[in-house]
Amino acid sequence: MNYLLGAFKPACNISVTFTDGKNRKQVPIKKDNGQTVMNPLFQSQETIAGKVCIEPYQGKKVEHNGVKVELLGQIEMYFDRGNFYDFTSLVRELDVPGEIYERKTYPFEFPSVEMPYETYNGVNVRLRYVLKVTVTRGYAGSIVEYQDFVVRNYAPLPPINNSIKMEVGIEDCLHIEFEYNKSKYHLKDVILGKIYFLLVRIKIKNMDLEIRRRESTGAGANTHVETETLAKFELMDGAPVRGESIPVRLFLTPYDLTPTHKNINNKFSVKYYLNLVLVDEEDRRYFKQQEITLYRLKEETSS
Repeated sequence: MNYLLGAFKPACNISVTFTDGKNRKQVPIKKDNGQTVMNPLFQSQETIAGKVCIEPYQGKKVEHNGVKVELLGQIEMYFDRGNFYDFTSLVRELDVPGEIYERKTYPFEFPSVEMPYETYNGVNVRLRYVLKVTVTRGYAGSIVEYQDFVVRNYAPLPPINNSIKMEVGIEDCLHIEFEYNKSKYHLKDVILGKIYFLLVRIKIKNMDLEIRRRESTGAGANTHVETETLAKFELMDGAPVRGESIPVRLFLTPYDLTPTHKNINNKFSVKYYLNLVLVDEEDRRYFKQQEITLYRLKEETSS
């Protein structure tokens, strides 16, 4: 029985190391099994280089029809689990058909790789970058090993960043104006603003400001939208009076935010909204929602 179990073990161990892996920033990524692993961080136009090591298990030799490494950028929809849509696909042939009797190391290099989209793990979709090593074999079945890495892309300060000014109200009952200092924020930014009460004829109990993330997957009739409330910040507790103004000061650093993603490879979008919520003494809710743009600032390398 032990012999049969051993027959199904892979014939070799495959490992992938990055040339500058020890000095490169590591980022936590949650796996399918719920575990969190650290992966190296890259950005678009960087060179991805390293070594593939193949080591046969003791007493075994590995007959193969070739060895290759692929750099893949992939999108996976969770309703179509297991099917990946490749938007980046590069390949390097590492070895011609033959046999491996002992530990063998293959260097590889993908220079100046264009990686236009950030790594993203959402509710119904994920975007990942991976190195895929394949030892091609016939009847025995190919041996495949994956090594993930993370991509984050940085943006400069937007040249135009207009403030947001809006009004909301219920005729003859409530009229408020709210103002946010800008419409585009980096992930370590602070949202500053003010809420003005011009007319108050209903008894307001409290007012909150929420950050909501809206993830859209699919297209047309098959579009699926998932909305998460990532932050809820109390602005006011108690009834306001006419002429009162409430300051807004919300730090983004504590929250699990990503840049805004617009129509990524025609597969998904991620948008963010500021949602102002008022609750009266009868627990009726009044709200006004405003879209904002989030981006990753170049200097913000500590995130």
